[in-house]
Amino acid sequence: MNRNVRHRHFRLAFLFLALNCGWFAPASESSPGKLPKTSKPNVVLIVADDLGYGALGCYRQKKVGTPRLDRMAQEGLKCTDGYSGCTFCAPSRSVLMTGRHGGHTRVRKNSAAEFLLPEDVTVATLLKKAGYRTGMFGKWGLGDIDTTGSPDKQGFDRFFGYLDQVHAHFFYPEFLWDDRIRRNYPENAANGRKTYSHDELERETKAFIRASAGEGKPFFAYMPITIPHAELLVPEDSLAKYRGKFPETPYVGDHYASQPEPHAAYAGMIDRMDATVGRILDLLHELKVAENTLVIFTSDNGPSPAGGSDTPFFDNAGPLRGQKFEMWEGGIRVPWILWWPGRIKPGRVSDAVIAFEDILPTFCELGGAEIPQGIDGVSLVALIDDRPFEPAPYRYWECESKEPGKLRQAMRIGKYKLVVDDVSKPAMLFDLKADPGETTDLADSLPEVYASLAKTMATAHVPSPWKPAPK
Repeated sequence: MNRNVRHRHFRLAFLFLALNCGWFAPASESSPGKLPKTSKPNVVLIVADDLGYGALGCYRQKKVGTPRLDRMAQEGLKCTDGYSGCTFCAPSRSVLMTGRHGGHTRVRKNSAAEFLLPEDVTVATLLKKAGYRTGMFGKWGLGDIDTTGSPDKQGFDRFFGYLDQVHAHFFYPEFLWDDRIRRNYPENAANGRKTYSHDELERETKAFIRASAGEGKPFFAYMPITIPHAELLVPEDSLAKYRGKFPETPYVGDHYASQPEPHAAYAGMIDRMDATVGRILDLLHELKVAENTLVIFTSDNGPSPAGGSDTPFFDNAGPLRGQKFEMWEGGIRVPWILWWPGRIKPGRVSDAVIAFEDILPTFCELGGAEIPQGIDGVSLVALIDDRPFEPAPYRYWECESKEPGKLRQAMRIGKYKLVVDDVSKPAMLFDLKADPGETTDLADSLPEVYASLAKTMATAHVPSPWKPAPK
């Protein structure tokens, strides 16, 4: 055999070995801006503020169009029995970050005096250790800049937005936090209303996603937007779309801004939120990372009546009873949409009982991060992949009542839910499959079921370190 033949045989053998060992990636997987399919997936979590179960078209909303979120549901997985972490802001976000339900998580009320501690382990910290670039854009509520609960001390490489939930009530603020520095908006002073905070959050989120994709590093983008929480203000281009379409009763503000057209303003805010979600999904496609990115859209709790919002008019709780601050389904059951092109089969609908505490173990399993012991959530990866899914043994929510030492509580096991919304009355039992509106109390007719849930509920709460144990 001559030298040229030997060299040709050697090159063919080397090429065969290289291809079979995976030394060369196919061109479609190594093209600029597209991560290999074997890499860790990106995760994007968008959490609306006070968005009720019935506020989106795909959840039966009739008066406000949400075409991009409806399309997201059509292209992904819509969950009918998805829950928040609490019936109001900060505790719900604490559950989301720590994977521990409301009876175990650190922050349990809306107070600057309660914040995450160094020993609290957040999903951002775990993903950062696993090699993720982490960014948060929106409303935090789990610790101010001078506490151990600030975003940069809880795993986020990048933070932009509001630290405090009261500051987040206002859509034309005079400043937002840019990491640890105030970014000032003097044009918003004295009711200037020039720079809309939601638009700033969208811009910074997209910049973070674009930069992360360009670096080829997996990213976690957490976007807890403030829409549609009061105050009811939105730029004219969104307001004009709904002006004159609804009857209006002007809202005269005290803490929140006055709004002569509260129905149109609310609808315009939902419209703007919907468009933002659409642009985020479009960006992922543009960067060719959509097929390697899980996007979840949900809400921190049910709809609020504050600031001129009108839950009954828009049917924002859908078929559910109650709203924000209440332990009924309307206060805690919220939209859940999961989107992942190429991995989540389009058009799926699931009635699996899922909740905020499941986000941490889900993202950790996908990202190869360590899942802490003692959390209450379970990974949703099996649900994502349409495999048999086993939800957590129970779901639990709590908050303080106005009566000292007593808790308002709710627990769901399977189709049954036990509720203590009024602490002066006995707990009530409902079959949520037959009665999602919680109209028929079954406590007397199903005493064994009642006793079983009550026993589990009694063990679900541990005293918070921020206050004395309830009696």
